Amino acid sequence: MPAEAGPVLVSGPVEITLPDGTVVVGDRPVVALCVCRRSRCYPFCDTSHRRHSLPPAQQRERAAAEAAPDGAS
Repeated sequence: MPAEAGPVLVSGPVEITLPDGTVVVGDRPVVALCVCRRSRCYPFCDTSHRRHSLPPAQQRERAAAEAAPDGAS
């Protein structure tokens, strides 16, 4: 499972087909893919996750998970 606020690192080079059919290529030995969808160069990570807080929905989910008794989700 990917980190909540960081990228997923994959061995490159990679070729990614986006939902709209656009194909993007990452030609580096290790490619950082954005999972927070805040990146200006999506699907690649530009470290935008470092400059922003979690979206409100994720803040609520995190608070609920932290408030749940151990073993409950």
